[in-house]
Amino acid sequence: MKTHPTRRKSGFTLVELLVVIAIIAVLAGAGFAAGNAAIQKARKTTALAACTAIDQAVSQFYAEYGAMPTKDTTSGETDAPALDTKTDKEFLNILLGLNETANPPLNTRANKFLSVKEGKKKGTTDGTNGIIYNADGKTVLGLFDPWGGTYKVILDTGYDERVMPAPKGGGGPVNPLNGRHSATWSDGADGVGAAAGNAADDVKTW
Repeated sequence: MKTHPTRRKSGFTLVELLVVIAIIAVLAGAGFAAGNAAIQKARKTTALAACTAIDQAVSQFYAEYGAMPTKDTTSGETDAPALDTKTDKEFLNILLGLNETANPPLNTRANKFLSVKEGKKKGTTDGTNGIIYNADGKTVLGLFDPWGGTYKVILDTGYDERVMPAPKGGGGPVNPLNGRHSATWSDGADGVGAAAGNAADDVKTW
């Protein structure tokens, strides 16, 4: 009697399906990690461009007026505390040639020294990835980094062409930056600065 070989039914077995699903999951995870790394790199590039623009604006303002774009009158070797581009709006208004609260204004010619991209508003007091103007267009709400944080700026209010950013962890020696009118940085994705001991992802101009 002639026997016929048993034919396997077409389709995948459960094991084969699980293997395929596992491979897809691994590839998707790798793709997500690579994509997130690319996004963070692009954000750091954007943040560095803004930091550099601020430093350049300060230098241009100093070349024009022979002064720092601030009302602070600190003199000597100790520089004023770092400005924040959300809370210290007057600093931005001065660099942008917008309305100043002080009389007389520092930017008397209303020159626009700072050029940065316009960001997106978040709520009524925050923003992300650029400068946010108030509704009247005559003043600013703030300048925000790509993570929704702000930029910090130390100015050479001592007029000795040196600035001294805080060291990591808030302790240890302060290394002055010579030949500078300002130093600007962003605390990065984690929003934690050098003073707290976490500066690995900071974006800075030095």
